[in-house]
Amino acid sequence: MYVIELALKLSPLPLSVERKELRDAQALYRKVCQCMEKGNPRVLELCCEKVEDKRVNVLVSEVLAVQIYEKTAASGGSKRPGFSFDV
Repeated sequence: MYVIELALKLSPLPLSVERKELRDAQALYRKVCQCMEKGNPRVLELCCEKVEDKRVNVLVSEVLAVQIYEKTAASGGSKRPGFSFDV
């Protein structure tokens, strides 16, 4: 399972959606990045693979960052998102 996480302006909590396959997660990540670059479309609709009727629309101009990471059961639910240094 892969998580695509969006950081939104003035929101302390990120918005995330999951994809079962890496290629699907990467495709959504690229789509969000392209929308951020072009500012088009104005509104991006994200949907849930598990619950088909679950959808959310995001105003592209409010997206600050997007990241993708693999969700695993071994590390307590997910790998640590973002960038970190091993000490």
